[in-house]
Amino acid sequence: MDIHGRDLRYFTAVAEELSFTRAAERLFVSQPALSKQIRMLEKQLGVVLFERDRRTVRLTAVGEALLPHAHEVLAAWHAAEAAVREAETAERSTLVIGMSTSPGRGLLPALRTRLVSRCPQARPVLRQVNWADPSAGLADGSSDVAFVWLPLPDEDRYRYAVVAREPRLVALPEGHPLAARAASDPEGQVDFADLLEEPFLALPAEAGPLRDYWLALDARDGRPPRIGGVVASAEETHEAVSGGQGIALLASGNAPLVVRDKVIAVPVRGISPSRLAVAAARDDRRPPVLAYLAAASEVGATTCCGPVSGA
Repeated sequence: MDIHGRDLRYFTAVAEELSFTRAAERLFVSQPALSKQIRMLEKQLGVVLFERDRRTVRLTAVGEALLPHAHEVLAAWHAAEAAVREAETAERSTLVIGMSTSPGRGLLPALRTRLVSRCPQARPVLRQVNWADPSAGLADGSSDVAFVWLPLPDEDRYRYAVVAREPRLVALPEGHPLAARAASDPEGQVDFADLLEEPFLALPAEAGPLRDYWLALDARDGRPPRIGGVVASAEETHEAVSGGQGIALLASGNAPLVVRDKVIAVPVRGISPSRLAVAAARDDRRPPVLAYLAAASEVGATTCCGPVSGA
């Protein structure tokens, strides 16, 4: 037996109105069509639901028994429809923000305030992603927007706004000879040339061009780096540096994540500054995504003092 919601709606309308004419008007259908549907329902059930004559319509005992259950089924279906609409709205409004580490720098509250002003229905949800994924979840679609370090692999797939430009530091264990050299330098820095023979901590190979960037391949004149170890989190970096496994380049804003318990960081001359960006898939035009990118552009214009949007 295959009874449809429409059959129950038609039945309850006639049962409540006790008039096929009024029920048809209420349902915006013709009276003949309504009568035909009720007859088909009675045939499917093998019962008579209404007693009819030229002047009156009355529920039979069977119809009386069916009516509260029909109301219950319809109410449950209406609740299910409402739940589906609510879930769909929540899904459209949820904004998953990927990040490999907390961006800090006051960026999250600044961006959230601007997001809400542009897209009040947006519901930001933070998601931590392993350093092996330089897109912070954008590549596989698990993040809607993400805090990423440039350069991005397959950069043409994304649009982005730079929200921070910071010098790169080198994390060293206390007592390292380069720490003394920085202390004697008038600017408290070391030259990148002085780091070339040091073992470096590298991102996982899956990080692609970002691994190369944090090894500063562009400043090595073709000399391959010595890899002292592979790290996939700030905690691993701290442990590897403090244990003498290698040194690591890091953005100045990320120094507090690594510099503690006998690990220090000093500025490095001769390499480009790092760039932290908020990125999204180029073809993603959903309002929360566009609103977050617009917020990032506004914040970046303030913090970076220059053009901030990716092509």
